[in-house]
Parts: sequence; structure tokens; C-alpha cells
Amino acid sequence: MKTPSKSPAGAKPARAFPTLTLEIVLVESAGGPVCGVDEAGRGPWAGPVSAGAVILNPSDLPAGIDDSKALTHARREALEIEIKARAVAWGVGFASVEEIEAHNILHATGLAMCRAIEAMAIQPAAALVDGNYRFKLPCAVQTVVGGDGLSLSIAAASILAKTARDRLMVELDAEYPGYGFAGHKGYNAPVHQEALRTLGPCPAHRRGWAPIRALLDA
Repeated sequence: MKTPSKSPAGAKPARAFPTLTLEIVLVESAGGPVCGVDEAGRGPWAGPVSAGAVILNPSDLPAGIDDSKALTHARREALEIEIKARAVAWGVGFASVEEIEAHNILHATGLAMCRAIEAMAIQPAAALVDGNYRFKLPCAVQTVVGGDGLSLSIAAASILAKTARDRLMVELDAEYPGYGFAGHKGYNAPVHQEALRTLGPCPAHRRGWAPIRALLDA
């Protein structure tokens, strides 16, 4: 009798890739198009928060769509072009540093998501949103924890949100040189901390955030 093969000790099980299963189920109950929605930039110390929204065409899917965090910079940029060319509709939205400071990052994220959906050429009947927070959007909302690894539409939205924000941070690097925004994209990094100590914050920084206040008060 042949002994069943076993995975090597300590080996991680193969990761499942996102599919359109959630979209297919929600289309039936929503009675119209379903988009995926995801954000980028909730955690950085500088720059806006962005959001992407995508309605994919099941008959014309770009190969290799995955959670943006699992992709290289070059692959994200290549997929961004394909998603925009082949999706039924897509949109990208931002909420500014001023809006983050005036409200909070959660409210600002909701603003960016609303703007991404409103920018779409076709409005969705429902949205699959990554995470567990039910944002108030201009359509029905279904939250999906770990959605960027489960839903192709959310994964596609994560790619658009990430690439759009990365480009904006490169622009901010040119506008406010010395902070290294093009490299770390506004996130916590040793070079970013040192620049803040040396130069102080610039208008792109989220000055109300505790880590920045602590650095400046040190």
C-alpha cells in the first residue's frame, strides 16, 4: 500500500488565492454590480489615506491579481494598468492630511472610500469592503475580514489604492525633500524619524499623531 505523502515538518500550508466567490453570491442578493473596496495608508505618519474601488469583469480578469502586500512594486504597477483597462469600472479616492487631522483616520478612510466609489463610471449596488468596520458608503456594504486575500475585487482595489498613494508620496518627496517619502512612503522608518528630529514636521505630516508628538517633544 502506498503511504500518503506528508508535508515537510514545519512547512506552511499553501496559501489560497482570492476568487470571485463572494462577488457571485453578493450580486444575486444585491441585484446589481458588486465592487471591491480597500484602502492604503491608514498607518503612516505622513500623507493622505487612499482607497480603491473595482468592479471586475468575470470574463476578462487580469492574471495574478492578489493582495497588494503580496506583490512586488513592479507587479502592482503592471496589474494597475491591466485592471484599469479591463475592469467594468474602477475609482480611486483620497482623504487629505487635513481631513485626517480634523476628524480621525477611520472617518477619513470612509471619505476616501466614498470618493473612490463616486468616481466609478458605473455605480455598484453593493461593496465588499476589507476589514470588519462597516463604513457608510453610497451602496450596501458587506465587510470581509482578510478580504484582500479572499476576494479578487478587493485585491484589485488594494492594488489601485496602493499604487495611487505610492505615486503621490513620490510627488510629496519632491515637494518636501529630506524626509525620504519616496522610499518609506510616510511610514515609520529610522530615516524618517531622524528627518523629523532634524527638520521638524512638514505640511504632509499628520502632526496630531502620538508618535510624531513624542518625537518632537523628546
